[in-house]
Amino acid sequence: MNKIRALFCVVIPVLLACLFNTKLGNTPPLLKFLNPFMGFWQNAENNHFIFNHKAKIKGAIDKIEIVFDDRMIPHIFASNDHDLYLAQGYVTAMHRLWQMDFQTRFAAGRISEVVVSDAARESDRYQRRMGMVFGAENSLKGMMADPKSKEMLLAYTEGINAYIKTLSKAKYPIEYKILDFKPEAWTPLKCALLLKQMSAILAMGSDEFYMTNILKKFGPEVTKNLFPDYPFKEDPIIPVGTQWDFTPLSIPKTPESFTEALTGNVRTKEKIEGIGSNNWALSGSKTASGFPILANDPHLELTLPSIWYQIQLHAPGVNVYGVSLPGAPGVVIGFNQKIAWGVTNVAADVLDFYQIKFKDSTHNAYWYNNKWNKTTKRIETIKIRGGKDVIDTVYYTHHGPVVYLQKPNFSKANNVPVGDAVRWIAHDSSNDLMTFYFLNRGKNYNDYRKALTYFTAPAQNFIFASVDNDIAITPNGKFPLKWKDQGKFILDGTDPAYDWQGWIPAAQNPTVKNPPRGFVSSANQSSTDPTYPYYINWEFTSYERGKRINDRLAAMSKATKDSIRLMQSDNYSILAQNLIPLLCPLIKTEQLNATQKEAFNYVVKWNKRYDADQIGASIFEIWSKRLLTNIWADEFEVKGIPMRFPSRDRTIQMIAHEPNAVWYDNVKTPQKETLSDNVNDAFKFACDSLERRFGPINKDWNWANVKQSHVPHLAKIPGFGSEILEIGGSKSAINALGDTHGPSWRMVIELGKTPKGHGVYPGGQSGNPGSKFYDNMLDTWAKGELYDLFYMQTPDDKSGKIISRLKISK
Repeated sequence: MNKIRALFCVVIPVLLACLFNTKLGNTPPLLKFLNPFMGFWQNAENNHFIFNHKAKIKGAIDKIEIVFDDRMIPHIFASNDHDLYLAQGYVTAMHRLWQMDFQTRFAAGRISEVVVSDAARESDRYQRRMGMVFGAENSLKGMMADPKSKEMLLAYTEGINAYIKTLSKAKYPIEYKILDFKPEAWTPLKCALLLKQMSAILAMGSDEFYMTNILKKFGPEVTKNLFPDYPFKEDPIIPVGTQWDFTPLSIPKTPESFTEALTGNVRTKEKIEGIGSNNWALSGSKTASGFPILANDPHLELTLPSIWYQIQLHAPGVNVYGVSLPGAPGVVIGFNQKIAWGVTNVAADVLDFYQIKFKDSTHNAYWYNNKWNKTTKRIETIKIRGGKDVIDTVYYTHHGPVVYLQKPNFSKANNVPVGDAVRWIAHDSSNDLMTFYFLNRGKNYNDYRKALTYFTAPAQNFIFASVDNDIAITPNGKFPLKWKDQGKFILDGTDPAYDWQGWIPAAQNPTVKNPPRGFVSSANQSSTDPTYPYYINWEFTSYERGKRINDRLAAMSKATKDSIRLMQSDNYSILAQNLIPLLCPLIKTEQLNATQKEAFNYVVKWNKRYDADQIGASIFEIWSKRLLTNIWADEFEVKGIPMRFPSRDRTIQMIAHEPNAVWYDNVKTPQKETLSDNVNDAFKFACDSLERRFGPINKDWNWANVKQSHVPHLAKIPGFGSEILEIGGSKSAINALGDTHGPSWRMVIELGKTPKGHGVYPGGQSGNPGSKFYDNMLDTWAKGELYDLFYMQTPDDKSGKIISRLKISK
């Protein structure tokens, strides 16, 4: 018995030690996590930045001084480019190392190395099979071929690794402790992966699988009618009537087989509001100062830490302030002494699927240009934490990777056809870094235009303003030279006529400089009117935000930064303005119950602003969305045949001008429904769903409470995100704020002899939830206010509220 007791005394502690030092599912190893010397306690707020300190980095060429202002924003002063980017890598890693690591692991398809789940494994397969690493490798070749971008990448990488070497286990960011893994050395490929991930976020969407299914089911006449190539209501980015001062290239000939498909001889989900953004610039003729004002607020998924990192970079030839992407050198959106610039997404059609005809089940050969051509294989090894590696073979054609040979149970793959190769601009060699290198140092319009020639993807509407009183906007990227509608449907991978036939010259990308109306703007709507001679895409974001922006700017005079700041938080809905007069007369009030009648009065009296306290906004939002489902779901939701709904623009056009359209009838019911039936049913649904959720009409029906805006942690770790924010906004308003999607960075720049910058994002500089700089800007952002951006000229400039200094030497 004594021996048994002794055995228990030895074995039980050992088993408990093993248990508590092992990661179980999503639970961190508890003893490690709770260890007072190395666990999460070490990530609590500390003040080691709040005094002068020094660091030595072997690769530094000269002395570097970094000063941190009262929001922990670094202002880097270096004597050469190498040291500038080395210091940028160092301080970015100091604040955002885990974020940089996690984002590039995700992009590379390596999440399964740290998170064990079926979703992680399918996400890794998707990233690999879409060619993310393949594209990053090609981009890296382009960046390393240029001496300047090579220097940027290597110095930035050197700075990140110098910081990683300073970390003890106790100082690892808390997410490493929760997920129980450690930082690994940074490489230039990770920078390229970060840039590829931005391309994926902004330009990986594709509807051609859905559109091909629609074409097969309904035929060309219906498809053309419901999915037209230009919207009925539009206010394009390049003003209507702008003259094109170039001789266009010849457009490739449309293949006969494509024409046949759209004229009757066919061979063998509600569309979600896409990621958007706003930017605009006013000329000095419309401002109080007489100099331009530029504004930008890119709309992305909101996360803590923020997708952006504020920074100022100062070295001979450059003094730039703005936001960078943690993991890539330079400033992406910002200003310097002479110019300011910003970006929104173009939504160019730069990703196409090609149906591949394989010779046999080995997939070693495919038919193209009247002969069998060899595929190439890329063996992807997905390492699984605590399990066996998954070996995945991806077959590549000259178009690109064949994404799936069997459909996975993975939502992101819903728009990917089986057996098709993807041709994606992000797979090509590129050097987008040089765009930002030259913009950061730009002095005038010519410098801006030179910088844009380096940019490939994701295509962006680059807005520009200068102290010379020039303003401009260019929907810019490397655009394939296509025949009209090439890529609207899945393409024939056997016929060379369906290949991309070259490129639109960069100088012929649509652009406008100093238009007579005195402003330029974009909100992801159509790039041009139909007179532009090239095909960029057949569908863009709905026009409402762009229309509201242009209406307000057209009426504006003697604008100041405050008038622009307030405009960025404008919650007025052009969608509601257009739709409510069409819907309200169709409501049969005599058939409504008491709650529904009260709700209808709220809508009738609503000011069409998605303000936080508006009950009418909540009712209209659910009502209008349900109406789209009522009209289209019976025909366009078919099991096993993924499709999408016609656009909001086409639906509103039908409601306004086609009162007897056949689409109002629900083919799944015996009776024949009318537009009025759909409108009334959708309204009652909206009221009933709100009543079930919140009870009789009360303040809980307010839009902010229904919308539930918040900023979650990047990895959705509970407790690391924000609380629900009592704020307004709507995807159809300038303040395009949803539940976790919206203005990721608001910036207003006043050009002049001394530029004045103002900006904020929903978060903070630090990625450490234990830091007071983790979310300290969130309340200011939620209130629609901006901070003054300290544009310092020297490390001792009194304009900056400096709380810490870091001096780096070799």
